[in-house]
Amino acid sequence: MAGAYDDRDGTIWMDGKLVPWRDANIHILTHAMHYASSVFEGERAYNGKIFESRRHSERLHFSAGELDITIPYTVDEIEAAKYQVMKANNLSDAYVRAVAWRGAGEDMGVASARNPVHLAIACWEWGSYYGDAKMKGAKLDIAKWKRPSPETIPVHAKAAGLYMICTTSKHAAEAKGCSDALFMDYRGYVAEATGANIFFVKDGEVHTPDPDCFLNGITRQTVIGMLKDRQVVVHERHIMPEELESFEQCWLTGTAAEVTPVGQIGDYNFEVGSLTRNVAEAYEVLVRS
Repeated sequence: MAGAYDDRDGTIWMDGKLVPWRDANIHILTHAMHYASSVFEGERAYNGKIFESRRHSERLHFSAGELDITIPYTVDEIEAAKYQVMKANNLSDAYVRAVAWRGAGEDMGVASARNPVHLAIACWEWGSYYGDAKMKGAKLDIAKWKRPSPETIPVHAKAAGLYMICTTSKHAAEAKGCSDALFMDYRGYVAEATGANIFFVKDGEVHTPDPDCFLNGITRQTVIGMLKDRQVVVHERHIMPEELESFEQCWLTGTAAEVTPVGQIGDYNFEVGSLTRNVAEAYEVLVRS
């Protein structure tokens, strides 16, 4: 399958039905398109099994609740639908995208309590998120935008609106020959990349930002568990940007990114060291086990 995402063969699950890919459309006055009333999940399936599938479905419900959206399908129904659409598309290794949103209805202002909530699930083949960065390390820009305060927006929801600055920051990074951008948070601490959490290595110990104002990724949690099982010390803490110079290794984690080494952030360089490679390889084994 290739080409534009609106012009492909295949099937998408929409509101309880399997719909031909090109017919999976919504009205132009859909509330989510105007006011970002949408939440989503990105998941990967390996050998026919979606990694941490149920946790993703549970987080979709949590994110929806943070936006005052009630998804009209249970976690169990979402689980069944994900595997139904994978089977319909004859995919066993796939990226799975579940999205819930407020649709078009009686309301067309900021308030939308009378509008229906929809759910769709698509899946497709998707290779390495950062191309060949897994071998030589990704190159990151430093974003001009900052991750917002929890007092300003529901920062722990995987909500569409939170990705607006991710898109602009990634575009700016790509224009500079980078593959992603690193955000600081509203206080100036190191936060995350546009779609992935970040880890650093110094003197054999791992340091990663405390996710107190951004998404505590499922892959992030998985990798921390893997490190602790190997008796590697993990510090979850606030990290100042000037500390970047002292770190030896760096990697990103995310469902799409998996575990991707980082070779450069701005003017700072990192080696793709043994710990980084070991974590990446161990994660590859884990998701296929």
